[in-house]
Amino acid sequence: MRSGSSEVRDESSARNALLYGVDENPPWYLSILLAIQQFLTCFSGTFAYPVILSSALCIAHDSSGLSEFINTVIFVCGASTLLQTTLGIRLPIVQGPSYAFIPPILILMKQYKDRCPNFELPGNITLPFEKGSEEHKAVWKFNMAEIHGSLMVGSVFQIFVGFSGLMTVLVRYIGPLTIAPTISLIGLSMFDVASDMGSAQWWICFLTIFLVILFSQYLRNVNVGACGKTQVKLFLLFPVLFSTTISWFVCLVLTLTNVLPDHPGEWGYLARTDTNVDALKNAQWFRLPYPGQWGAPRVSLSGVLGMIAGCVASMIESVGDYYACARLCDVTAPPASAICRGIGTEGITCLLAGVWGAGGGNTSLSQNIGAIGITKVGSRVVIQCVGVIMIVLGCLGKIGGFFVMVPTPIIGGLYFVTSGMITAVGISSLQQVDLNSTRNLFIFGFSLFFGLSFPRWIASHPLDVGNATMDHVLTVLIGTSMLTGGIVACILDNTIPGTRKERGLMQSSIQESTKVSVSNDSVYDLPFLRPLLKKLKCLSYLPFCQSSPKDNEEEKKYTVMTPVNNHVTKTKDVGDERTDSNSTSIEIIFS
Repeated sequence: MRSGSSEVRDESSARNALLYGVDENPPWYLSILLAIQQFLTCFSGTFAYPVILSSALCIAHDSSGLSEFINTVIFVCGASTLLQTTLGIRLPIVQGPSYAFIPPILILMKQYKDRCPNFELPGNITLPFEKGSEEHKAVWKFNMAEIHGSLMVGSVFQIFVGFSGLMTVLVRYIGPLTIAPTISLIGLSMFDVASDMGSAQWWICFLTIFLVILFSQYLRNVNVGACGKTQVKLFLLFPVLFSTTISWFVCLVLTLTNVLPDHPGEWGYLARTDTNVDALKNAQWFRLPYPGQWGAPRVSLSGVLGMIAGCVASMIESVGDYYACARLCDVTAPPASAICRGIGTEGITCLLAGVWGAGGGNTSLSQNIGAIGITKVGSRVVIQCVGVIMIVLGCLGKIGGFFVMVPTPIIGGLYFVTSGMITAVGISSLQQVDLNSTRNLFIFGFSLFFGLSFPRWIASHPLDVGNATMDHVLTVLIGTSMLTGGIVACILDNTIPGTRKERGLMQSSIQESTKVSVSNDSVYDLPFLRPLLKKLKCLSYLPFCQSSPKDNEEEKKYTVMTPVNNHVTKTKDVGDERTDSNSTSIEIIFS
């Protein structure tokens, strides 16, 4: 007769059973439909990223240039997804633009703000060039060149950290109290961008926010009949798509009835649907993004350090995504070699983003991982289909032109929601931390507040150390909230005395191991690497190869034995769990 705990595990496994596992392939037609759904899940974040950066890069009023920028971002995301799922971590994870790069880019671009014309001001009628002219393109391409040159150099740091195995060393010092303020500050530090976009027409912005909340929260459990007796939680799957469509339609009606002003200098003008209609008309039907399309890259020390700061935050976020995806896909936690390969491959995708000019690096998209838990489809092939779809759409110029037409206050409303979710995701990292400890409360509260306030002071009081280059470098680094807050949190967490359990390192590392029922290490194997490992033993010493000596050493030092069949007899050094030889090992995340 089975015990109560066994029955609980069986019920949990049945409830979380996947329709398709990582190595299983749905029928081709179903794979395409599921891939389209996954693409729509990352729809808002992917196309909103270039729109958010457009003002800082001076590309906002060049509709044709912005549409090409959007197409490039989608194209690079598709290529990065294929690369990561085939040669990287090999989990079903969609790659998309990392918002961790936005704060350093915004700070970096402040030095060129005088070159960026404001076409909305009446006084700008005497500008020496018009919107979208060759002179205007030269301005934003100059800005893009520094972003991409700095990103290409900065991505080398991430490639080295990943493939050298250094990431597994760094993770030991990066606990939940470091992750929480780092990720939270990504969202909190960009509130002014959301406010600026929403203030273009607050009522449309509020309508978008209301609809997202209505569909994603209040109506999330409402089933809608799709085909026959099939019931689908439609509002939970597509809240962003529905909200954007409805708000866009309202803006269209207000534009056709001339309720919204038609003068660029009046409040509410940017809510009109015809402000960027030329982007769709002038966009090419087919345009293949190509390397160096914005011109020769430029490199600056401050730019490189700013991109490295974005890479660090992106790496921290991705490691958490790897474990979350493995848990939802019901496979063993990724070994150290797979994590190294995933981070290194992500660095390569950031390098490709710099070469192609995608305006920032890529990272794993948490919303798509969450979609796996909703749809119960963890097939790698489905995500690879997403990559193909994004590559195709990235070559269709009209797609980018269509996205440019989305009114600014709608983007602002979406940005309020996405920034809030990023902040909440960061705070959720504290789930296993002892929040009754004044030590932990002090570290989190102080690092979060310091990460918000000190960069704000630096922005209004430029540094002057006697060297213009160093002044700008320090301004970019200290002015990047996530880097400042993350460093302060990491130092305090590793120097202030505290037990591992108090810091949340023990419980968070187990990652609900009893839910992992499939011991499937082959999920992370490269298709061609196993035969080479048998023939060339020297490859086994590489940190990013399976079954490397480092993996075995890490497993001996940093594993927790979890009971199987309810046999409990022996104590391990890393915790209080007592197990015998009838156990399975789950690797610690924060070891």
